[in-house]
Amino acid sequence: MTTFTIAVICCVASLIVGAVVSGLICFRQGIAYRQKQAESMMGSAEKEAERILADADKEAESRKKTALVEAKDEIHKLRSDAEKEIKDRRSEISRQERRIQQKEENLDKKNDNLERKEDILQNKIKNADEKLKEAETIKKSQMDILERISEFTKDQAKEYILNMLDGDLVHEKAVKIASYEQQIKDECDEKARSYISLAIAKCAAEQVSEATVSVVPLPNDEMKGRIIGREGRNIRTFETLTGVDLIIDDTPEAITLSCFDHVRREVARIALEKLIADGRIHPTRIEEMVDKARREVEYRIKQEGERAVMETNVHGINHELIKLIGRLRFRTSYRQNVLDHSIEVAQLSGILASELGVDANLARRAGLLHDIGKALTAEIEGSHVQIGVDVCRKYKENAEVIHAIEAHHNDVEPRTVIACIVQAADAISAARPAARSENYENYIKRLEKLEEICTSYEGVEKCYAVQAGREVRVMVTPEVVNDERMVIVARDIAKQIEDEMDYPGQIKVNIIRESRAVEYAK
Repeated sequence: MTTFTIAVICCVASLIVGAVVSGLICFRQGIAYRQKQAESMMGSAEKEAERILADADKEAESRKKTALVEAKDEIHKLRSDAEKEIKDRRSEISRQERRIQQKEENLDKKNDNLERKEDILQNKIKNADEKLKEAETIKKSQMDILERISEFTKDQAKEYILNMLDGDLVHEKAVKIASYEQQIKDECDEKARSYISLAIAKCAAEQVSEATVSVVPLPNDEMKGRIIGREGRNIRTFETLTGVDLIIDDTPEAITLSCFDHVRREVARIALEKLIADGRIHPTRIEEMVDKARREVEYRIKQEGERAVMETNVHGINHELIKLIGRLRFRTSYRQNVLDHSIEVAQLSGILASELGVDANLARRAGLLHDIGKALTAEIEGSHVQIGVDVCRKYKENAEVIHAIEAHHNDVEPRTVIACIVQAADAISAARPAARSENYENYIKRLEKLEEICTSYEGVEKCYAVQAGREVRVMVTPEVVNDERMVIVARDIAKQIEDEMDYPGQIKVNIIRESRAVEYAK
């Protein structure tokens, strides 16, 4: 290292040391200056604080005096208000006391008046009692005089008057009953004729007459021998499989099928026609054709049920019930086809329900199903009404429909309008001309029974059943049956006919009473 370098380093070190010393001296002087300045500021701040405190004390004293003045004014004001209110209340209490005093005086006056009136009333009651005793005495004396004059005691006179009144009431009752019945009949007949005529006019039904035999035409008489077969085996097989009697007589080119069951007879007819058309007639072929005919009839039954449902516009019926409806095609009642009858009743019920303002769909449904039990009368014991009710309950039919089925022959009392409508529609369908027929013996028995019921009553002189048993004319003895009793006799005869006889439609009971006076001029 050279001497020059050392000299430079010494100079730099001297400068640094000098700078540090100078900095320390300046720092100490600055600190001393700041201390003096802070001490002077603290002194001035203490003086300012003392001044502020003095001002605050002066202001607080001033506010205190002002608050005391305001408080005194408020106290004075409140005292004045309280004194005024006390004065007002005292005056009000004084007025109320004067009013109460006046009321007490009025009550005293009223009490005095009531006491005077009570004394007057007691005197009047006493006078009334005396007059009542006097009246009772006079009444008793008059009753004694009346009993002597009339020769009746009081009880006898009362009984006599009651007997007369009873007779008058019987007469009045009979007259009222006749008047009301005639009025109701006129109104009901007019409305019923209107509704029924409208229903009949809108329902055009066929006249059906079924028989228990069917005739099958043959192409020639030689076919009879082929149907009989060797030693009669074909005809025996056919009758065994179908349950139908084949009547082969001298009728040219025709065979008669006889059976009370329309389904079996229809199966036999179709099978026989198929065998004749095919030409091959032997036991195996007969069995095959009978099976085909049964399937065809079952299909036709289903079709007939669906047709009836569509024709009557009744929907939502169980498919098993539809099959039973179709089976009604092969059932008859008094030679009237039951399916056609059910369709007709459904249509009439719908029309009547529409006129009366009730549910027409429900009425048509009840009318269509009312004779559903007749489809099973050959398989199940019991009346067709009970069978129909059980079947409809099984397939969850409407409760009103079930009740209508149960009540359409009056097995139970009808409780709904629908049941009454189905009854009326059933009677209309059964009673229309050529709808039903019955044999001559039953017809004669019904007329004889009708006349027998009428002649069993006292006072009946003659009786005639007219208009095919739809009207009975009863001639009574005028000395035995008076005008009032005619009404009662007519009602009794009609009630007995309803209870003891079965008949379609209705029977009119016509009572005839005639009085005559005969004298001869000589």
